[in-house]
Amino acid sequence: MVETSAGILLYRVGVVGPEVLIAHPGGPFWARKDDGAWSIVKGLITDGEDSWTAAQREFREEVGVEVPAGEPVDLGTVRQRGGKIVTAFGVEADLDVSNAVSNTFEIEWPPKSGVMKSFPEVDRVEWFPLAQARAKLLASQHPFLDALEVVVAAN
Repeated sequence: MVETSAGILLYRVGVVGPEVLIAHPGGPFWARKDDGAWSIVKGLITDGEDSWTAAQREFREEVGVEVPAGEPVDLGTVRQRGGKIVTAFGVEADLDVSNAVSNTFEIEWPPKSGVMKSFPEVDRVEWFPLAQARAKLLASQHPFLDALEVVVAAN
């Protein structure tokens, strides 16, 4: 069965244009990866859960605060390289993420060591202008930025 996720691409429009809030995955695999490793704030949809509800839950878990009030805009769905299907919603809001706190997960680290270690699911979230976000974001999620540009241009 194909995994499905939902996420939120928070955005704000300033004097230099749109900026988006994206997340760097936590854990040892991602520790030294930067460009092309970031993602929208997202997570798996559980059985019977709708996409918007899942996106809001994941935002709370990975950023540590509620999704700011704002009208969600459907930014579409993509299939990532590994096969996972991701649906994204844009929400216009400004949010101070200096105190963001993510939930954690445990894995055996180093592998085959028998030692379980805890890592944040997201080790940081940051605001980036669209051009810089394109360099940071997973290539499969670039269509969300394209869709967001259309939304911003229409407003």
